[in-house]
Amino acid sequence: MSDHDPLLAVESVSKRYGDERVLNDVSFTMDRGDVTVMMGPSGSGKSTLLRCVNRLTDVDSGEIRLGDHRVTDPGIDVDALRRDVGMVFQDINLFTHLTALKNVTLGLREVRGFSKDDAREAATEQLERVGLGDQLDSYPGELSGGQKQRVGIARALAMEPDLLLFDEPTSALDPELVGEVTAVMADLAAGGMTMLVVTHEKGFAREAATDALFLDAGSIAERGPPAQLFENPENERTAEFLDRVSTVSGEP
Repeated sequence: MSDHDPLLAVESVSKRYGDERVLNDVSFTMDRGDVTVMMGPSGSGKSTLLRCVNRLTDVDSGEIRLGDHRVTDPGIDVDALRRDVGMVFQDINLFTHLTALKNVTLGLREVRGFSKDDAREAATEQLERVGLGDQLDSYPGELSGGQKQRVGIARALAMEPDLLLFDEPTSALDPELVGEVTAVMADLAAGGMTMLVVTHEKGFAREAATDALFLDAGSIAERGPPAQLFENPENERTAEFLDRVSTVSGEP
């Protein structure tokens, strides 16, 4: 891959579930270090697009490339792809019977083949990175929602992905816990992590994102710098949606 090739290229991707068209000819690219935020109403295709990028869902047509991986190639090594693309889920998906440390070391040992000591060292480093160095031996049931989500982020980071996907990582959290997660995400963005984020947290988008996409009915209705979309959207549907988000969240 040359220096001028994007890290992620999504080209004319479409997806249906039965008669419902979920994605309709979606195209965009991301370079290394980009932080792209996707916003839009429920059912607009945001989560489906994330799942297509890491091959949890197959596209019907179009192409996705991530670095040297042709994601939509039927013969792709999916395990190799998922070593290079991490995902932080809305519902976190931690193993409740494992400590925070063991939740992070599991993938390192099973997928990366790390020794027990190397996995512990790498996992500890990432848990400290997200502010949980004092919770290594805590079980998910002993952690707050924000802490559990930060364990999920540490678990994804430990795999050293080229691209990190976030699927509404704060939507299941109490409002007072949202800030601790978005602060970690902003730090990652500042450190050069390439991130594709589904979120309605406009504060995070303004601070950390390089690009914003507004999806509506499976299509990209508008794309541009976050400040442009929030302050001077060109699409009436974008303006209507963002105004409603601001009213619900209390943002100015």
